[in-house]
Amino acid sequence: MLEITDVEAGYDRTRVLHGVNISASESGITAVLGHNGAGKTTVLRTAIGLLRPTSGRIRFLGEDITHLAPNARVARGMAYVPQGQQSFEQLSTLENLQVVADQKAAARRRMLVDDALGRFPALEAVLHKKAGLLSGGQRQQLAIARALITEPKLLILDEPTEGIQPSVVAEIERTIVELSRSEGLSVLLAIQHIGFALSEAERYFVLASGQITRTGDGGASAQSDVLEAMAI
Repeated sequence: MLEITDVEAGYDRTRVLHGVNISASESGITAVLGHNGAGKTTVLRTAIGLLRPTSGRIRFLGEDITHLAPNARVARGMAYVPQGQQSFEQLSTLENLQVVADQKAAARRRMLVDDALGRFPALEAVLHKKAGLLSGGQRQQLAIARALITEPKLLILDEPTEGIQPSVVAEIERTIVELSRSEGLSVLLAIQHIGFALSEAERYFVLASGQITRTGDGGASAQSDVLEAMAI
């Protein structure tokens, strides 16, 4: 589904990624692991088009999208939830969802909002509360719900459980697994916490200093290799 090949990218004159190769299949979870500063966010921003690679190629569903704008990638079935529980803070929870749904055909808008809320029932209680007043966990659930309304084929998540209370972390993780296993959604997940990633991911890639240092199949048996690669 997604193929990142020999990609180099960075900010201004600072190169962050050095010949990175990452692939995500048409379903299941692909985990990008690494410490802060390893380049995980840069990989995701490059995949969605917020950063242009200085070299290399990105393909999605067989199409070369290396030079496509982010909105064109979203139109092709990619959705990105950045780190930090982003939302329109002055709008209510419901309005945040409706803003995204308004881009869809009128007959589908209500259904898409209802489906997104069904993923995160806790949002029902704060539908008319401004997003800026929600807890971190509620904002993260809202951010993922908004992404799901776009009906993505590939959901890109950057540290979706960082700094969130454990009970909400469990709910977010359960939803990610349900989406990938039951509904065939492909998920590209950048995360530091390897426990959930290795238990649920079909494939993992370890980043260090902008380079892939280890890759393999997920599962508990991979933990020692990943810990070694991350030098924990």
